Amino acid sequence: MTSRHRSSESTAPVLADAPSPAPRRRTVVKAAAATAVLAGPLAASVPAQAVTQAPAFLHGVASGDPLPDGILLWTRVTPTPEAIPGSGLGPDTEVSWTVARDRAFTDVVAQGSTLATAAFDHTVKADIRGLRPATDYWFRFSAGGTDSPVARTRTAPAADAAVTGLRFGVVSCSNWEAGRFSAYRHLAARGDLDAWLHLGDYIYEYGTGEYGTRGRTVRPHAPAHETVTLADYRLRHATYKTDPDLQALHHRAPVIAIWDDHEIANDTWSGGAENHTEGAEGTWAARQAAAKQAYFEWMPVRPALAGTTYRRLRFGRLADLSLLDLRSFRSQQVSLGNGEVDDPDRTLTGRAQLDWLKAGLTASDTTWRLVGTSVMISPFAIGSLPASLLKPLAKLLGLPQEGLALNTDQWDGYTDDRRELLAHLRANAVRNTVFLTGDIHMAWANDVPVNAGTYPLSPSAATEFVVTSVTSDNLDDIVKVSEGSVSSVAAPLIRAANRHVHWVDTDRHGYGVLDITAERAQMDYYVLSDRTDSAATSTWARSYRTRSGTQRVERAYQPV
Repeated sequence: MTSRHRSSESTAPVLADAPSPAPRRRTVVKAAAATAVLAGPLAASVPAQAVTQAPAFLHGVASGDPLPDGILLWTRVTPTPEAIPGSGLGPDTEVSWTVARDRAFTDVVAQGSTLATAAFDHTVKADIRGLRPATDYWFRFSAGGTDSPVARTRTAPAADAAVTGLRFGVVSCSNWEAGRFSAYRHLAARGDLDAWLHLGDYIYEYGTGEYGTRGRTVRPHAPAHETVTLADYRLRHATYKTDPDLQALHHRAPVIAIWDDHEIANDTWSGGAENHTEGAEGTWAARQAAAKQAYFEWMPVRPALAGTTYRRLRFGRLADLSLLDLRSFRSQQVSLGNGEVDDPDRTLTGRAQLDWLKAGLTASDTTWRLVGTSVMISPFAIGSLPASLLKPLAKLLGLPQEGLALNTDQWDGYTDDRRELLAHLRANAVRNTVFLTGDIHMAWANDVPVNAGTYPLSPSAATEFVVTSVTSDNLDDIVKVSEGSVSSVAAPLIRAANRHVHWVDTDRHGYGVLDITAERAQMDYYVLSDRTDSAATSTWARSYRTRSGTQRVERAYQPV
């Protein structure tokens, strides 16, 4: 998500969907020495007694990237009290894992162990194979006589299974300092998710108080300064993983995650970022490498070749899910007015990734083709918004605040890639493509027109469901007015200028639940009563669906 901030201060593509290799042996990177800055904020964010007892599993456990026969398990062990994330301190520690078909662990199906080392911040991954499809499992880790929490996970259906339904939680944009993660708590409480999708901005890189909190830091993160080094990114990930609601969701279902810009730096592109000053903040290559290393250490994600997040998962014959990396290969964002957004030499996806996506969508034999994208693919014209809203909306989107029509950090800034992809869908009669999107801190339900200028006469090539932010500022937060007051003015004007937009809510925080059957894919949108309240309630707001074969969105009048 774009927000302009400035302090004073080619990777290889995925070429196939082959199973990942066994857990890798990674090269040693020496972290910075521990300091009081590292120790203080993190120690304050976990129970005092936990810090003095070691080994301990202070950051919970997690699972991700479900396969029909496997699941990726994750944890971080704190072997000694001084082994704070990012410190580089702490002894090598043997960590074992156990996987069972029952919560009591009477029917154990997999066991193993590995060495957690400071070289990888004492994080552990276990890629378990040989499991049954579409099956619930329970797992835990152990070290030095201490057991981790017990967590549930679930494998994907067999590739050729006739699946009757799937249900995914969908979230994006979770800024620690802006509020509490009640959205995660409500998703965890459901107990009916096959998995949950995080569509980017799982963490934010800014220094304390520098980004989107309505002028109030609800809870300070660590480190207090902007994340630049490997130690910084490790500690920021660790801080987020102490949140009890985030831990609860990780303990209930596997996550499927992609990164956006804030896992690295605002408005990341292949050669830099808006929120990076070359030299003063080191080299971009070093910062990007540090951010990506910390991400793969701290997230239950199977890295694709050369450390990208684009990959594909399959859920029987009902759906496959193509997950995009829209930061590693993109050209630099441009300003509007000079025609460069249409330049065919500029790219959002990179050539190899776009070819991979097109080929996968064409070859797919599933009913639904889901695409996880970190930025909105539907075109967006601001239209005739009043000046009182145009400037804050431009600020939220990172646009020049004189009022130009597009957000060049989204697919709108790379129109040739979008044109090629949508033309491919039409030319090859690829149906039932649904884009699942985060980043923009608003909820949307869109058709994706081949030509927005002539829509609805122009056909719709796909549909798009965009989820709002978990906590990051939306439009009413920037304007600092009561929730709903901005959306009541802005939403009708946005829809008038964008006839393919069926619904937009500019003001509220929450999450989505995507439910899929052979007949339709439906997104239920839920909103939170107060992003700053750890006991915030959740309320169903709206539902939209797309029926098989239509490539268009329609309203549904109750959640599934």
